[in-house]
Amino acid sequence: MVDNPSRGTSGAAVLDKKTERVRKTSPRYKVLLHNDPVNTMDYVVKTLRQVVPQLSEQDAMAIMLETHETGIGLVIVCDLEPAEFYSESLKSKGLTSTIEIES
Repeated sequence: MVDNPSRGTSGAAVLDKKTERVRKTSPRYKVLLHNDPVNTMDYVVKTLRQVVPQLSEQDAMAIMLETHETGIGLVIVCDLEPAEFYSESLKSKGLTSTIEIES
């Protein structure tokens, strides 16, 4: 009898078990900008670009217009820590901002 390395000592085939990892994604948060009667449109666009550097001029303009027209605008969706940072930074510059979990 020839020894078969793929068989265990009992003669049964040994199956390689592949471990499956299920990655649980952390919840995402929406950073919201609220309309106010105080700040100019130019100031809001400039501030959005300072606080969230990845926003283009066009993105910041669109957020400002959405906020102006509907009362609330979506700035960015991200993890909790950066969302808190962006929201607090907007507040520190005189804008009204909140965060809420993305559903």
